[in-house]
Parts: sequence; structure tokens; C-alpha cells
Amino acid sequence: MIFKAVGDGRPYPEHGHRSPKDWAAVPPQQVRLDQLVTTKRTLDLDALLAEDSTFFGDLFPHVVQWKDSLYLEDGLHRAVRTALHQRTILHARVLVIDD
Repeated sequence: MIFKAVGDGRPYPEHGHRSPKDWAAVPPQQVRLDQLVTTKRTLDLDALLAEDSTFFGDLFPHVVQWKDSLYLEDGLHRAVRTALHQRTILHARVLVIDD
């Protein structure tokens, strides 16, 4: 299995990080794909196959750590591409939410 689970939606509270500038303050770190729970059930193939998929966005996927789980909020196409290259680790920005 590539991911820990496939979710549908964001179970964690609103965190206020919306713009690339907000996320830029969160340093990237290594995350194992098998520890991630996706927040989307479907993948846009255009995003997966596009050569310039990071041209307008962040180079790093966005992950939210909440209640001992890591949720892949943005960057599903990058995570799948990583798995297709038979890699198990992804560099992502991990925002920790404490409740």
C-alpha cells in the first residue's frame, strides 16, 4: 500500500495557512508515504502528468499533523509521482496542529 489511508476531506480544524506565503514559513522535512492519509479520493491526471506541475505552486506538498496522523492536504500528484518512481520518502512542509 502506498499511503496509510485514503481519506475524503480534512478532518482537522481550519489552520489559516492558505497562501504559498503562509506555507513558506513551514520548513520542509522528510515524510514516509506510508504514514500519510490523503484528504482527496481522486487524482487529477493532468496534474500528475504535467511537466510543469510545480510552476505555479509550492515545490513541496503540504501535510498537516493532527492527533498523531499526517494528512496530505496538497500535493497528491507529487506523492503519487514519488511512489511511481519507487521512492518511499517525500519532502513536504509539515504543519503541526495542537488542539
